[in-house]
Amino acid sequence: MSTIDLRTVSITPLRQTFDHLAKRMGGDKPASRYQEATFDIQPVENFQYRPTWAPEFEIFDASRSAIKMQDWYALKDPRQFYYGTYTLARARMQDTAEADFEFVESRGLFDLYPAECREIALKFYLPLRHVAWAANINNSAVAAYCYGNSFAQPALFACMDQLGIAQYLTRLGIAFGDTDALASAKKAWLEGPEWQDLRRLTENSMVVEDVFELFLAQNLVFDGLLFPLAYSHVENALTTRGGPLVSMLTRFQSEWFADNGKWVDATVKTAAAESEDNKALLAKWTCYWRDRMAAALKPIAALALGDQAEGVMTEVVDQFNVRARKLGLPV
Repeated sequence: MSTIDLRTVSITPLRQTFDHLAKRMGGDKPASRYQEATFDIQPVENFQYRPTWAPEFEIFDASRSAIKMQDWYALKDPRQFYYGTYTLARARMQDTAEADFEFVESRGLFDLYPAECREIALKFYLPLRHVAWAANINNSAVAAYCYGNSFAQPALFACMDQLGIAQYLTRLGIAFGDTDALASAKKAWLEGPEWQDLRRLTENSMVVEDVFELFLAQNLVFDGLLFPLAYSHVENALTTRGGPLVSMLTRFQSEWFADNGKWVDATVKTAAAESEDNKALLAKWTCYWRDRMAAALKPIAALALGDQAEGVMTEVVDQFNVRARKLGLPV
């Protein structure tokens, strides 16, 4: 009778990681999946042609922003998202959102929601899907024209997340008011006087040429003022009046804002700490877009909050200023 002798054999790999990562890390050390999927992947030489629409730039060109970094890969994502981890994280959030919608729909809770609160929700939230679409376009531009894959990668993730937010807002509107609600929201976005300042501001942002200014305007300022207003203060007001239905159906937005803010804060803080010139320029941009966004949000805040809108907006701006100062911006 033959016997089988099982042995454990340790095989030492010839290399622990790729050459470009070994060079960055100062030796042949094991690299994480995030590092392998992120660092030094962007081409830096041997380009065949310059973009025909912007011949003054290379295809990947750090001079597209006035912000200067010795190493653009210093702008790391603290979540360490690459495609695999990002999709897994968002799948969990989507499962939760789908379960919330299914719970509300299966129990007929839309029909039980007070008519006054339903009207406020439709008037306030549904036009915001156009704002989310603009955010999708802006982050797509950041991902396309920024320098360094560690910057482009999370910008692209945020781009797709904003598209998902627009879709969830659309679904909320359909559930409350069928397709007529979508048409009314579009008309309000195009013609409603209370929406025109915000519409003008989002359209102006879509032609900002400095890629880091666009990142800052969209992800730090616009989201930093809109999301606390829409998914904290207005949500709380509707919950007090009619119950937590809207809060359940906008949970994705609330959780996403907290998650995306980790990347935004880390990026701004690192860029500001790079040099005094960077810090001054970032603070200038922040104040410029903050003041315009705060003014644009006041009319729509009044749609949902009435006489309380002024005080709420003051609180939102104050909290934003505290956040910006923590990132090193003297605003």
